[in-house]
Amino acid sequence: MTSGGYDPNQYPQGDQPYGQQPQYGQQPQYGQQPQYGQQPQYGQQPQYGQDPYGQYPQQPGFGNYNSQAGDLGTRLGARVIDLLILFIPYTILTVAVRDSFVLTSLLGVIWTAIMIGYYVGMETSQGTTIGKKLLGLKVLAPGGAAKIDPITSLKRNLFLLASIIPCIGTLVSLGLAIYIAVTISQDPNKQGWHDKFAGGTQVVKA
Repeated sequence: MTSGGYDPNQYPQGDQPYGQQPQYGQQPQYGQQPQYGQQPQYGQQPQYGQDPYGQYPQQPGFGNYNSQAGDLGTRLGARVIDLLILFIPYTILTVAVRDSFVLTSLLGVIWTAIMIGYYVGMETSQGTTIGKKLLGLKVLAPGGAAKIDPITSLKRNLFLLASIIPCIGTLVSLGLAIYIAVTISQDPNKQGWHDKFAGGTQVVKA
């Protein structure tokens, strides 16, 4: 024991009596420091591939909604192709009933039923329509499921019933189509009002 109360043999390696020195590569214990490659735990940091604000739900196999959503132009192109395909049976139907006043009067109802049957049948059996398939699109059920049921498909195509309205059915259908286009362009997930009405269906890149 030397004078002054300090014993050099007690701390042979130069350790300080006031606290243990941090080992090489460690931070002093003023507060637990994050290890290399970790973020300070001020709040849980989002993992890679997750949206920090939870705005865009994950889709199984498709990543975020907005990253794989079909754009408005492609969806309009697919709709035009489908309408051109449907024009063939419409022309045949028009010629077939032109001599019958009753059938001609019911042409709007018959034609609407054919359109809805086409879209619902294709979406539930194939997950897409001919137009969408040609342009690389498919329809997902709410929650991202690949299989869409008939009721959900019917809901997202229910706006086609406007064609039944006498005289102004075509104008109403056009107005609804424009409104759908506007809502698709303004929505971050590219969902139209008809998609949301159906519970959250989504048209994505196939």
